[in-house]
Amino acid sequence: MATEDDVLALDNQLCFALYAANRAVTARYRPLLKEIGLTYPQYLVMLVLWQADQDGKTVRVSDLGKRLRLDSGTLTPLLKRLADRDLVTRQRDTADERVVTISSTEKGNALRRQAREIPGRLLCGTGISEQRRVALRDELRSVLSLLETRGEPSGR
Repeated sequence: MATEDDVLALDNQLCFALYAANRAVTARYRPLLKEIGLTYPQYLVMLVLWQADQDGKTVRVSDLGKRLRLDSGTLTPLLKRLADRDLVTRQRDTADERVVTISSTEKGNALRRQAREIPGRLLCGTGISEQRRVALRDELRSVLSLLETRGEPSGR
């Protein structure tokens, strides 16, 4: 029978399982991304830009921040480093100078070809089937949606 203290056991915490899994996945990505010269947050930015390019769309910096759940204090230096490496370009909207769009450069798109094998290499050897990966991803999306739409935790 569970005791009152079981609710405070570290291994019973959803937050810790998510935190530990996130750290493990990020650590597994690190050497793969190092091969193409990207950090994990830079990789996420490039994924969004590559998809937008494929869809023939432009990406506003503000929308990129929302999509990746990054504030401007984190996103701005990240984009500057990518721009300094000629992987992305930033352009101010002529109609509204507050709006900045970002896109992948030719050099950034060349990196996409190298990055294509990373997702498969990441899971190789983990024993996680494609079916389980998709189910887990979908469940995590559902949890994220619930957390983002249900507001703050209730008090007593």
